Amino acid sequence: MNTAIVNLYIPKDEYLKVYAGAAKSVHAISTDGRSIRFPAEILRKYVTHQGIDGRFAIYFDTNNRFQKIERI
Repeated sequence: MNTAIVNLYIPKDEYLKVYAGAAKSVHAISTDGRSIRFPAEILRKYVTHQGIDGRFAIYFDTNNRFQKIERI
């Protein structure tokens, strides 16, 4: 399984675009410099009143399909 570590800060106004249907994915640069895109929906359980802020490990299978995400 492939892993990407990302530091994310997404203000609540930006993440609300997911609920409105205007945003479907998040583009981020991993800590090792890779450009990754993943479904915005996977962050839903980490949303607070301020938005999303933290470091996350995102796991992908060998076909680069999302498997799981963990706050680290």
